[in-house]
Amino acid sequence: MIEVSDLRKIAVFSDLPEEQLAWLAEQGDDVRAEAGEVIFREGAPADHMFVFLEGEFEGRAEGPEHRVFHVRAGEVTGLLPFSRLQKFQGVGRAATRLRVARFHKRIFPEMLQRMPVLTERLVTLMLDRVRESTRVSDQRDKLEALGKLSAGLAHELNNPAAAVKRAAAAIWEVRRELRATYLRLDQRNLTREQRTYIAKCEDDALALIGNSVLQKLTPVERSDREQDLEEWMQSHSIPEPWKIAPTLVEAEIDCRKLTDIAEAVGTDVLHDVLLRINYSFLAARMVEEIRQGATRISDLVAAVKQYTYMDQGAEQEIDIHSGIESTLTILAHKLRGKSIQVEREFDHGLPRICAFGAELNQVWTNLIANAIDAMGEGGRLQIRTFQNLDDVVVEVEDNGTGISSDALPHIFEPFFTTKGVGEGTGLGLDTAMRVIRKHRGEIRVQSKPGATTFRVSIPRISRGATTAGLARTSA
Repeated sequence: MIEVSDLRKIAVFSDLPEEQLAWLAEQGDDVRAEAGEVIFREGAPADHMFVFLEGEFEGRAEGPEHRVFHVRAGEVTGLLPFSRLQKFQGVGRAATRLRVARFHKRIFPEMLQRMPVLTERLVTLMLDRVRESTRVSDQRDKLEALGKLSAGLAHELNNPAAAVKRAAAAIWEVRRELRATYLRLDQRNLTREQRTYIAKCEDDALALIGNSVLQKLTPVERSDREQDLEEWMQSHSIPEPWKIAPTLVEAEIDCRKLTDIAEAVGTDVLHDVLLRINYSFLAARMVEEIRQGATRISDLVAAVKQYTYMDQGAEQEIDIHSGIESTLTILAHKLRGKSIQVEREFDHGLPRICAFGAELNQVWTNLIANAIDAMGEGGRLQIRTFQNLDDVVVEVEDNGTGISSDALPHIFEPFFTTKGVGEGTGLGLDTAMRVIRKHRGEIRVQSKPGATTFRVSIPRISRGATTAGLARTSA
């Protein structure tokens, strides 16, 4: 049986009149449970307010997020007056031996009349719960976006970083061989003209770094050229010609050029001349690989800074296209993984808009990632931007499987997903919807097999989506 003294230990009841607490105590059920015992199950009707008198309680949602919440003695939870909660969102169990005062919602109308002060406190408690839920939800959205960003960045950084590491390690061996070749040639009795000719051959080869005709050759054509050079070098007693033939082909040296070099420098130094050209070309190519890798890493860092609006204010005037491009850079590994073609139809005359850039990039990330997941190998992703009256419009269209008519009305609901278990949280489009509403915009979708289009409209001139305005809305 619930006693008035039990309720007085709870902060929201502690100073209420004796007769009010006596009436309330008579309306409740004194529920006791051992550790591990279920108090309510996920999906069950939420028709009780719970006042925790003793022990601890744990709630767990068994959905994709596995959310966990804890309640201790002295707290009030469950269905509160004016709450729109209809079903419990998880399974509630006693974490320790538990004692709970349970009140059915049918007493709420009379409680509102008898205990107006308590009603005000419970409404405040409910608002605090909503604010905390919103804070946790925002934090979850940021962590989810960070997860996508980290996964994409890890994939994108891996290739250039590996190329830089590989080239930096190999260039020391090439340098050693090149230095040895230079020393041997220095000991040869070569004329000034011959040394100048060798340097010119070397410079001509280095000029082709990144511009070699090799890029246009088929594997069969390349193999044929290498074989021709190997046969020529074998006939001129060049040892291990297969080691340097690929590089000479890349440097656009053919059998006629080899003959010219042999006639200019003599066959006795021909091997060292070819080695010098080979190792000089390899060293220069490795330096170019390091430069390209470092440039790619720098570009990725710039894209991440653009994506997150690092070192910039939260709300500012932004170029919508910069955010879309940085998002495409972050998701490039997913696009390449399915050989998806990206078609841009951008109106570069669009004005800049006042917005929270990092949050809008979460929207583009969710829409583009969903489109990639919906498409098969060789899909087509179309991104269009244009102005419609006072709105800037972004459309993301994919030629994937489409969204079923049954699922379409629910796709913006929290935790709703059409993906398999463990493949989606059902929060991406919910996040997108909340961000766009925060900007006083709207998001719509049209879908049929082979054509799904999400259309995002954002006011060109802010309709009050300022930090202060949003704070007032939240309150």
